[in-house]
Amino acid sequence: MLTETEGRNAVKLARKTIESFLSERRLPKPEELGFELSPVFGEKRGVFVTLTENGLLRGCIGHPYPDSALEDAIMDSAISAAIRDPRFPPVGEEELDDIVVEVTVLTPPERINAPPKEIPNKIEIGRHGLIVKQGYCQGLLLPQVAPENNMDCIDFLGHTCLKAGLSPDAWLSGAEVHCFEGQIFKEKEPHGEVFEEKFH
Repeated sequence: MLTETEGRNAVKLARKTIESFLSERRLPKPEELGFELSPVFGEKRGVFVTLTENGLLRGCIGHPYPDSALEDAIMDSAISAAIRDPRFPPVGEEELDDIVVEVTVLTPPERINAPPKEIPNKIEIGRHGLIVKQGYCQGLLLPQVAPENNMDCIDFLGHTCLKAGLSPDAWLSGAEVHCFEGQIFKEKEPHGEVFEEKFH
C-alpha cells in the first residue's frame, strides 16, 4: 500500500506529466516535480489514471498488470488518458484547470476460481475491480466504478463483459473473471488537495 504522501505524489506526477506533455511534448524532469519519488515508484505496479471534467469522465487508461515501474506506468497512463483514449478527443492545454486527476494503484489481478454461478459471491463491491477475458477480448472496470454507478455484483460482471465486447452473461459461459484491488488517490478539485478515496 502507498502512504498518503506517496499517493499525493502519484497524483502530482500524473498532473505534471500531462502539463509538460501538452505544453512542450516532453516528460517532466525529476527536479521539476518539487518532491522526491520514494522507492515504491521503482516497484512494478499496475496503475490507472482517470481524468474527469465537471464530474464527467474525460479519459481513463492504464496498465492492468505490474509490467513496469510505477513511475513509468503513471507517466505513460497519464499521457494516454489525456490524448489516447479513443472515446474522447485529446485534452487541450486550456482544459487542465477544469480537470480532476485520479490515480488508482492496483494489486496484481487474480483469477476467481469458482463455478460460474458462484462468481458473484466472490466479488466485494467497492473493494474489487474486475477483468473479464475470452479469446482476444478483454475488459476491465476499476473498483470505484460499481459503487459510483450503484451496481450490484451481477451488474458489475455484465458491464465488464460488455467492456470486453462480449455478451453481458459471458461470465456464465466460460469467460475468465479476474479480480484485483485498487488504492485510489484523487484531487478534491482541479489542482486541489489530494485525498485517498475509500468505498469499503
